[in-house]
Parts: sequence; C-alpha cells; structure tokens
Amino acid sequence: MTFGLHELLEVHEIAAFKTICLTKSKTMQVLVTDEALKQMLADDVEVSTRQLQELSLLLTKAIE
Repeated sequence: MTFGLHELLEVHEIAAFKTICLTKSKTMQVLVTDEALKQMLADDVEVSTRQLQELSLLLTKAIE
C-alpha cells in the first residue's frame, strides 16, 4: 500500500483523536452511576479499542 504523506498524517490525527475519546470514556466509566450510561461507555471503549487496532495496522502497512 502506498500512501501520501498527507494521508498518513490524517490517519495519525484520527488515531490521536480516538485515543483521547478512549481515555475519556474509560475515565468517565468510573465516575458514572447510571447503569445504561456505564454500558454505553463500555461499548464505546470496546469499539474505540478495535478502531485503534485497525488504524495501527493500517499505519504499519503504510510504513512498510
């Protein structure tokens, strides 16, 4: 796979944003008392983790 520099930077920016979202969701899980909201945050943590793994794989392939 060949990516332009601007494309690599955009993927990196998305990964940084998803990392912030993941950190916020994990932190808020501890503070939230509503079970429905806690479950939504847990789901977001799971999805964000999977998305970050996919972005990491994409960046790894692009560098090779």
